[in-house]
This record gives sequence, structure tokens and C-alpha cells, in this order.
Amino acid sequence: MSDAMGQPGQRIDRWLWCARFLKSRSLAATLVQSGRVRVNGERISKASRAIRPGDALTFPLGPHIRVVKVLFLAERRGPAPEAQSLYEDLDPPAPLSSRSDPSEPQAPMREPGSGRPTKKERRQTEMLRGNGG
Repeated sequence: MSDAMGQPGQRIDRWLWCARFLKSRSLAATLVQSGRVRVNGERISKASRAIRPGDALTFPLGPHIRVVKVLFLAERRGPAPEAQSLYEDLDPPAPLSSRSDPSEPQAPMREPGSGRPTKKERRQTEMLRGNGG
């Protein structure tokens, strides 16, 4: 696909799908049509909008706001490593361990595979949570 100036471009909904940000092209089109996607800081609402290498995309994905730079246009929807080579993540999500506040009390956890808690352990857990009495 080329624009009026002859520069190659690709529909944003197809690129988002090929880059594996969304599971289906219709979900990608719905995201774009919601008006929550920005290309180079400009809000867009048409899934047919062409993007080119060098464009910066900003869009919500789950609890995160993703900011990516388009490096290449997609030929096909390939495996994940191929899809990750299509873009550069400008603002990667923070690791899970750094998201929690250290001053916030942590919920009691059991070791995986340790089985069902005994009545005594359940009472101790409820006392820690402040539910029991």
C-alpha cells in the first residue's frame, strides 16, 4: 500500500494485529475506532489510517499505556520474535516486582503444593487479614 507521495504504508489495524498487540484484526480496528490511539501525538479514529516506519504509536493495552516506534511494516502475522522485531518499545511496562509498594502489607502466601490449610492455619490467616476474631 502506498500513499499519494508513493511512500509505503500499512493500515494501522493490520499492523497492530501483525505485531501481536491484539488477538484479532477486528479487535485492533475497534481499538482504533474508539479514538484512544495516537500516531505521532495525533488522535486517530479510522482503522484505515496508514502508518510508516518511524511513526510513534500510543495506545492503551490492558492496565498499561503502550508507546512504540514502528521500525518495519509487517509482511505477515508471524511468530512472536518476528512480531517483536517490527517495533521498538519506547516505554516498556514496569516489572511486576517493582509495581508493589514496599510499605504496603503483603497478603499471607502459602507455598505452592503445600496442600489445603489446616483449621489452625486458616484461623491464623484470618487473624492476619483482620477478618477473624
